Amino acid sequence: MLSNSQLSTLIDSRQPGRSLPQPFYADQSVFDREFELIWERQWLLAGVTAQIPKSGNWFTVQIGRTSVVVVRDRLKRVSAFYNTCRHRGSRICAGEKGSSGTLVCPYHQWAYGLDGKLMFAKEMGQDFAPSEFSLRSVHCETVEGYIFISLADEPTSFEAFKEKVSPYIRPHGLDNAKVAHESTIIEKGNWKLVLENNRECYHCTGSHPELLRTISEFDGPTDPRFGGEYAVKCQADEARWDAAGLPHKPIETDEGYRLVRVAMERGLSFTMSGELACKKLLGTNEDADVGSLRLLRFPNTWNHVLSDHAVAFRILPISPTETQVTTWWLVSGDAVEGEDYNLDDLTAVWAATNAQDQRLVEANQQGINSKGYQPGPYSPLVESGVTEFINWYLDTLRSELQAAPKIIPVECTEA
Repeated sequence: MLSNSQLSTLIDSRQPGRSLPQPFYADQSVFDREFELIWERQWLLAGVTAQIPKSGNWFTVQIGRTSVVVVRDRLKRVSAFYNTCRHRGSRICAGEKGSSGTLVCPYHQWAYGLDGKLMFAKEMGQDFAPSEFSLRSVHCETVEGYIFISLADEPTSFEAFKEKVSPYIRPHGLDNAKVAHESTIIEKGNWKLVLENNRECYHCTGSHPELLRTISEFDGPTDPRFGGEYAVKCQADEARWDAAGLPHKPIETDEGYRLVRVAMERGLSFTMSGELACKKLLGTNEDADVGSLRLLRFPNTWNHVLSDHAVAFRILPISPTETQVTTWWLVSGDAVEGEDYNLDDLTAVWAATNAQDQRLVEANQQGINSKGYQPGPYSPLVESGVTEFINWYLDTLRSELQAAPKIIPVECTEA
């Protein structure tokens, strides 16, 4: 295991303004420490409430070695539990999703309610107290259709984030949306490369023709490319949103999240034609052109919410060079496939974009693995988003290291 001092030395070796040293992208010992210091402590997007619309619906999410089950109980509340039986530790819910009135361990049939309480355990003797063996809870919060969990014993407060982003998302009614399509791919690249790729559009012109049919390569006046007809449209759209009471001004923080409503450069939605993908608009909004509401939260999610549908993304690390990327396409809960939307039209743009990004990330990883790799400079003009993410990543490691127990590497000696 990489000691605190060794990790601190590696962090300090990074040259500002450049990509990370090779071990951050390929070394198992670095991966293990960042899993401990980031993935087991930060708030993570687990999924969307549309995955579990009814009582008894559940899904599992795998965070490293830990399986978590997210369930909607009989009172329609969303909760999360470690997917581990309190008897002898067997995994309870098998597979990725399901629906049941109780959660039953397949090993010895201990049965738990949807609230995690132990309901049945056979032949445990008179002194056995079921109330002492409820499923272990995982911190769980919902915000306007998104489900976040934290494996930390005492996670950071979620309330400020929830308070700031809720007014932006609420008009889109994602709590009443449904999952029209779900896709999961495994990218053979480090999770940070997946996020770095997401945080810039320096590569978009050469790689994302479908995406650029509707959106601009930049999302605000701080980009040197901003101007012309698109700037005029942004001004007009923002004035219309102000009149309708639709929030759009950027929320920029140093707490690992960002939210902004960005005008579409062309068209109304993420489709090949630019036309709406779904006839039924989301939520209470009646404007077909509300741009793209972009919600980012480190370390594992970015999202686009439009007038007619939303696209949610979740990443989960598998190994130093493998990352799971899951995408959900959401539409109004009463929209009918084949009548209100066509699945191919709905998914075409981001299915193509995901596949293109997968190739870019995997080629990036292959180059970094090489003996010839040396950290290169980020563009201060068009890669500021990447710099912000890397700064957050390193600052988070430094902060968590201060609170982490000291780890002393074990040295092997000859007998």
